[in-house]
Amino acid sequence: MPPAQPGGGGARCPAAALSRAKQQIKPRGADAPDGFADKRKVICVKISTKGRYGLRLMLDLAVHSGGGLVPLRDIAARQEISEKYLEQIMMLLNRAGLVRSVRGSQGGYALSRPAGEITVGDVLRTMEGSLAPVDCVAEGAAGCAMAGRCVTTEVWAKLKEAVDGVVDGITLADLADRYHAKNPPDYCI
Repeated sequence: MPPAQPGGGGARCPAAALSRAKQQIKPRGADAPDGFADKRKVICVKISTKGRYGLRLMLDLAVHSGGGLVPLRDIAARQEISEKYLEQIMMLLNRAGLVRSVRGSQGGYALSRPAGEITVGDVLRTMEGSLAPVDCVAEGAAGCAMAGRCVTTEVWAKLKEAVDGVVDGITLADLADRYHAKNPPDYCI
C-alpha cells in the first residue's frame, strides 16, 4: 500500500459524514423532544478542489523541500494530481507571494518564507477569496440596508471569526509536524 500523502482525503460533506454528525448531536436538555437530533442541520463549509489542492501542494513543499527546490512533476506524482492543474494553482500561489519559482532543468518551487510563517488561511484565501459565510461580513463589505437592525449578521460574524481563528491559527509547519507524526520514516537496513 502506498504511503499516505500530505493533505490527502476529501474535504466534502458526504451523506455518510452528515449522518454521523447528526448522530453525534445531543438534545440541549432532558426535556428535548424525541428525534431532536434529526431536525438539526449541519453546516458544511465548502472548499473548492482548487483550495484543497492548493493546501496539499503547499504542504508537500513544506514536507519535501529540505531547503531546496521541488519539481512540480514530483509533487504531481506524490499527490496524484494533474501537473497541468497544479501549474494553474502554482501560478496563483506565486502571484500571491507564497512560493518562489526557478526555471530550467534544475528548477522547481519552494516556499517563499518559512513554513511557520504561512498559515492555512493565507493559502485558502489565495485560492478561494474571502472565507466569510455571507458577503455582509466579508472584509471591506459595504453594509446592506438592513445592517442596523439585522440580528443574523451577528451569527455570520461569529461564524467568520471561528473559521478565521482556525485557519489563521494553523501554519504549514504545524501541518508538516502532523504529517511526520502520522507518517514516520520507513527505515530499511
